[in-house]
Amino acid sequence: MMNGNAKEALQFYEKALGAEVIEIISYGDMPDLPSEDFKDLIAHAKLKIGSDVLMLSDSPSTMPIQKGNQVEVCITTNHVDTSKQYFEALMLGGKAMMPFEETSFSPGYGSLVDQFGVTFSISTEFENKS
Repeated sequence: MMNGNAKEALQFYEKALGAEVIEIISYGDMPDLPSEDFKDLIAHAKLKIGSDVLMLSDSPSTMPIQKGNQVEVCITTNHVDTSKQYFEALMLGGKAMMPFEETSFSPGYGSLVDQFGVTFSISTEFENKS
């Protein structure tokens, strides 16, 4: 999670890691814009580094950046049921930051802090219909 400088971070990681930007969605591209101030900020971006994918975004005002929550573990599956199962299992003793639900960018997404204080984002990929 970035504090309004995700575009700058994307450019840096492209050069520093030889990363390929494979997806960028701004808050302005989403139907649920948190505020007009976020229109040009990054809601979701993916960088491919070798065979790995790094995701980043600018933190919305409802989730302020604090020491310890800038990095989170992101688990992405191809099935909503699997994503929901992971989310519910990690919620035992944890706290939901965003409940697991369908969003404009995923058929099943949620974020939480588990019982050990680790932040997780659980996401489901849309099926590629090409």
